[in-house]
Amino acid sequence: MRETDVLVIGAGQAGLSVAYHLVRKGFVPQPRAAEHRSFLMLDAEPGPGGAWRNRWESLTMASVNGIHDLPGMPQEVVDQSLPSRTVLPEYFARFEQRFDLDVQRPMRVQKVHFEEPDDQRGMLLAETETGAIRFRALVNATGTWRQPFVPFVPGMRDFRGQHLRTVDYVAAERFAGRHVAVVGGGISAVGFLAELSEVTTTSWFTRREPEFVDGDFRREQLTLAVERVDERVRQGLAPKSVVAVTGLRWTPTLLAAKRRGAMDRQPMFTRVEPDGVRLQDGGFQPADVIIWATGFRADIEHLAPLGLRGPGGGIVMDPPTVAGEPRVHLVGYGPSASTVGANRAGRVAVRRLAEYLDS
Repeated sequence: MRETDVLVIGAGQAGLSVAYHLVRKGFVPQPRAAEHRSFLMLDAEPGPGGAWRNRWESLTMASVNGIHDLPGMPQEVVDQSLPSRTVLPEYFARFEQRFDLDVQRPMRVQKVHFEEPDDQRGMLLAETETGAIRFRALVNATGTWRQPFVPFVPGMRDFRGQHLRTVDYVAAERFAGRHVAVVGGGISAVGFLAELSEVTTTSWFTRREPEFVDGDFRREQLTLAVERVDERVRQGLAPKSVVAVTGLRWTPTLLAAKRRGAMDRQPMFTRVEPDGVRLQDGGFQPADVIIWATGFRADIEHLAPLGLRGPGGGIVMDPPTVAGEPRVHLVGYGPSASTVGANRAGRVAVRRLAEYLDS
């Protein structure tokens, strides 16, 4: 059984931000820790880049929704037409090399539990494919990419066409000549509509009328949005995405799609039928493909043995720390799910866990 002071699960934007602050605080990556406080980083991906390794081909650095620099190492200027799935993993790899992080991958954590459930200052155990890891404090930074959410709609199994989720999307050209129904009111959904409407016919469905704003978001808008998500997790409610609070920004690409008629939203259909969807007014929309761009849930099922979830469906937080549990920190959850928020939360988590270990 391996042992370490701090276990970091996930080496995406949030996990690397945590690692940076750990190094600055004097922690040393395993297995080079010797007499120093140590941390061990695990990542389920086969290489650097986190979820960016799996983004769709057409998502370029120009169209990606703002990526903040990793702490201590600004991004280099790159060709904005390059795909984010290539540029960002290369950037993350350079960051890992610069700070000599020695991320263990591919390594998926199956479950995390307390070594002694009633010991409020005891050790924790993480069960992996290669054995258990014993540690004193946890930073979970697994994000959401592996947990796409698809709502239930009657008749879904009867559909003779193709169901896809955000994580399955590759490129618009693959759907030429087929009618695509896009479900969802977030950034991914409108991005898919803009691309698809250039090569095929589309229809757009959401449960609520999406809110659009002109121009860039002001700093105070973003701050208010993060504060609202922060308030939810402090109450133990399931976190909402920041875009659910801020609304969507009209970009030149989306305005062009609007002129093509791709942004004509319809209320959510009531049923999926073999060859399409039944509309709320009783009409029928034929469809060959349904893309469920309906958001994500936090990838934290491996933490279920810790019993963190409350009756509200979420986890009561003192972000980024689980309320009343100084051994467990969730970075990239709730208000820290943005690239800026992850760096700030990483700094706070490391300060708090260092104080806990000192005590």
